[in-house]
Amino acid sequence: MTTSVNHFFEPVTSTFSYVVADSQTSACAIIDPVLDLDYASGTLGTESADQLIEFVKKRNLSLRYILETHIHADHLSSAPYIREQLGGEIVIGSQITTVQETFATIFAEDDGFRRDGSQFDLMLSDGDALALGGLEVRAFHVPGHTPACMAYLIGDALFVGDTLFMPDAGTARCDFPGGDAKSLYESCQRLLALPDDTRVFVCHDYQPGDRDLAFESTVAEQRAHNIHVGADISADEFVAMREARDAGLKMPTLILPSLQVNMRAGNLPPTDASGRLFLKVPINAFGGTPLDRFASEE
Repeated sequence: MTTSVNHFFEPVTSTFSYVVADSQTSACAIIDPVLDLDYASGTLGTESADQLIEFVKKRNLSLRYILETHIHADHLSSAPYIREQLGGEIVIGSQITTVQETFATIFAEDDGFRRDGSQFDLMLSDGDALALGGLEVRAFHVPGHTPACMAYLIGDALFVGDTLFMPDAGTARCDFPGGDAKSLYESCQRLLALPDDTRVFVCHDYQPGDRDLAFESTVAEQRAHNIHVGADISADEFVAMREARDAGLKMPTLILPSLQVNMRAGNLPPTDASGRLFLKVPINAFGGTPLDRFASEE
């Protein structure tokens, strides 16, 4: 049976969110929802999330899960806002604790920031399964892009986060803290061992060559044509390519606000004594520069 999947595209960050529904029971899951941020003005918005909420309400669906494939570095999650409106549980991989430890250090979080993943409702390990009406959500731990990445197989639909892109775009970067190119190759090969007709849904599409927007392929198409891990590309070839490519990439525009919010399951940091909310900008957080010598020693 073909799983019912509806996609929603947020163009500022080129992000796809999905609503997956069981037609027999009306149970549904939302995958990787976006909270809008105008970085220049520091203004948050819920237009993208509201589209998902409206869709669920109009079709009289019952939201059971909000599935996060990983701690995104390019957009903020709207999971708590959606949960407030529709209910459901926020779900992520159990290795989120590793990511929280890493970024708690980078952002100099105090003891008030919990590093045990308890901001999320459910943490899944590899092979865990959830019931979504008559469907099963099966979790695959797919480290590489981050240590905590999860893919979710729901019926014949596989939601891969940033582990795979469309075949002509390859795979995601591995140079964030905790990322590892060899692990990503192994994760991709594991997913590519699934049945040929498994549908693959990606989290981003950057439209290489200015082609039309795309979000769905199959395992067979990925295995045959993915430019980074398809055909007969070896692990050594992939690692050499990925590390060289990553060395020339710029950091995502929204990486600093995204990480601070998403490591809290989409919740905002605490306000200060006057009730104002701030996000931190740690200087040279991902590598030093010659400007380090101008840092104050006070």
